[in-house]
Amino acid sequence: MLALLAAGSVFFPGLFLVSKRTLKLLMGWSEADAVVLSTRLNKSVQWFVRHTGSYMIARLPQRFLLTSCFLLRHWLTEAYILFATPYFLYDIYAMFLCYRHKLLVKGHEEAGLVAVVSGYLRREVLMVLHHVFMVTFCFPASLLWRRGRGDYFQGVLFLAELSTPSVSLGKVLIQKQNSLLHRLNGGVVLVSFCCCRVLLFPYLYYAYSRYASIPVLAVPLVAPWQCNLGAVLLWPLQLYWFCLICRGALRQFRRHPNAPPDRTHH
Repeated sequence: MLALLAAGSVFFPGLFLVSKRTLKLLMGWSEADAVVLSTRLNKSVQWFVRHTGSYMIARLPQRFLLTSCFLLRHWLTEAYILFATPYFLYDIYAMFLCYRHKLLVKGHEEAGLVAVVSGYLRREVLMVLHHVFMVTFCFPASLLWRRGRGDYFQGVLFLAELSTPSVSLGKVLIQKQNSLLHRLNGGVVLVSFCCCRVLLFPYLYYAYSRYASIPVLAVPLVAPWQCNLGAVLLWPLQLYWFCLICRGALRQFRRHPNAPPDRTHH
């Protein structure tokens, strides 16, 4: 257990430092550009590891009846949780570095550390709270309170990040909002976020109702309280983000093709 936690604590910050140094020394990139790209590289690696594991875990019911999936075990479930939990703490700091370097690029060198931290927390408050919640609640809930049950449900929950690549690509294409690629990617963001984030929690309750042979509306009354609390805190956040995505997509499609890019998402 401690070995995997230590490995994750070293791997993600280490990959960030190595990639940043490589980009600066071998490619001649600036500090700001190297920090941003190294952060995205780490996100991509974490995304790949997460969804490789989640795919293998979520395939469990293909060999067994869904009614027995609550008792099935897969060694990757706990191994990934232990290895990936330090990533969320690292990512809070990495996002802060990206935010600080963006300020420096815009010419705000005079801003003090307290002002920069305060501005960062105001801008990324939901993401920071999300990461803190993942470490302080989801980690013990997934590793300890489950008591070895529900690996299939945990694997399906890992699939929530499938929408991340299209969201990240949208940030890269922000300067080309009138391009066909940006519009196509916007459609992918809508569909993937809706399926992987918004509809994920209703599906988990539906799958549990099939396992327990009870109506879906009765699931909150019998499901572990940690599951209900997690859903109550996380699902509204996904709905809020999805509403922002829908509002941005609607504004994008209403804009005249020759209008200048919308910079409100920076």
